Amino acid sequence: MGTPEFSLPVLQALAAQHEIAAVYSQPPRPAGRGKADRKSPVQVCAENLGIPVCYPVSLRSETVQHEFAMLRSDVAVVVAYGLILPAAVLAAPRLGCLNIHASLLPRWRGAAPIHRAILAGDADTGVCIMQMDAGLDTGPVLLRQSTPIGAVDTTASLQERLSRIGADLILQALANLQTLTPDPQAADGITYAQKIDKAEARIDWTRPALQVDRQIRGLSPFPGAWCLAGTERLKLLRCRLADGAGPPGQILHGLTVACGSGAVEITEAQREGKRPASAQDLLHGFTLPERLT
Repeated sequence: MGTPEFSLPVLQALAAQHEIAAVYSQPPRPAGRGKADRKSPVQVCAENLGIPVCYPVSLRSETVQHEFAMLRSDVAVVVAYGLILPAAVLAAPRLGCLNIHASLLPRWRGAAPIHRAILAGDADTGVCIMQMDAGLDTGPVLLRQSTPIGAVDTTASLQERLSRIGADLILQALANLQTLTPDPQAADGITYAQKIDKAEARIDWTRPALQVDRQIRGLSPFPGAWCLAGTERLKLLRCRLADGAGPPGQILHGLTVACGSGAVEITEAQREGKRPASAQDLLHGFTLPERLT
């Protein structure tokens, strides 16, 4: 049960070693300029693998729950599915439902754990294989693996690494499911990763460079931290902390920008209607103002 690209390594790993009764994904959504329905990455992958795909709008109807139960599955593997699993669905598989969650629980339960870990300046994150219960990411943990968050990691780079860790861990969990001991989550250290709001994406150059750096990396590639270069909206995708000082938003040299304290060097950005480009390529065909706002 999964939807975005983050779920693909797990689906591919499971398909190589296990019999998959069915794949559940969110339904096709209007996308692109023509607003034609677009299948999720998981649906496309599953169909290419010849696996039946179900994409109900909700799992709350008795009909959908009955169809799920009739799969008579041993276990359900859930990774970034995006729909709430009611009690009847959680109870249907013989060995329950396992969630692959991209944080070191109980830190960052909820919708956007990867974004929030970078935004908060966490030194590391990881993946937990969790037995699902009725709560929001509250179930006991079967396996966990951590990974450091690098100084230039973005949500995109971290997602790629964590998705592969998740694929490896779920295979370990399924191979040892009968002998693993569920570890209840600690009662302290609980945080919630609220869904990212696009209002968080506008850069305030008066903030310290450390915070601006985290904002750019944590919101890359979506929704993308942005600022104005003159009247044009500029999306900032990659950066690193840099030496320098000046009025907030002032371009010191190249694409190094002064913040409230310190500076950040923008290494990749995207102009409106253009593709992402390195700072060097961007500066070839674009005259920047003295200050970004």
